[in-house]
Order: sequence, then C-alpha cells, then structure tokens
Amino acid sequence: MRDERDWGQFHTAENLAKSIAIEAGELLECFQWDPDADDARVKEELADVVTYCILLADRLGVDLDAIVTAKLESTRAKYPAEKAKGRSTKYDAL
Repeated sequence: MRDERDWGQFHTAENLAKSIAIEAGELLECFQWDPDADDARVKEELADVVTYCILLADRLGVDLDAIVTAKLESTRAKYPAEKAKGRSTKYDAL
C-alpha cells in the first residue's frame, strides 16, 4: 500500500516513531473509560501500531525477529523465573 501511493517519501524514522506513539495512544484510548473495549477498534489500532513498527524496522534496516529475541533473552536474564514468577517486582528489587 505504501509503495502504491508513494508514501515512503514521508516515512522517515522520526515520522514513523511519532506515528507509533500516536497510534499507541489511540490504542490506549480504547480502554480509557471501559476495560471492555470494542474488539474491532482495538484490532484496528493494534494493527496500526504493528504496521508502523514494521515500517520503522524496515526504514532502519533492523531485523525484528533478531531484536525481539535479543530483548526476550535480556529480560529472561533480568527476571529469572525462580525469582520473578508471579511477582511484578522490578528486576533490581528481586
């Protein structure tokens, strides 16, 4: 879709990062007054967030699978299951 419309020219890293934050705010707004948000709207906003994340990764030449895997490994090290299971305590207080 982006290429069909020649929108790539507007997709700078800065603009895409801003768009992620804006769309994340719209996703959060779905739950602002009611924890039982409209599923269709949540899916639309979530799709927007994910799409902009994919576009930003592409613009930056980042492998999303690699960075997500690396982050999960980092989190696993910070929050060992034997210390963190069932707790919401921050890693430096475990």
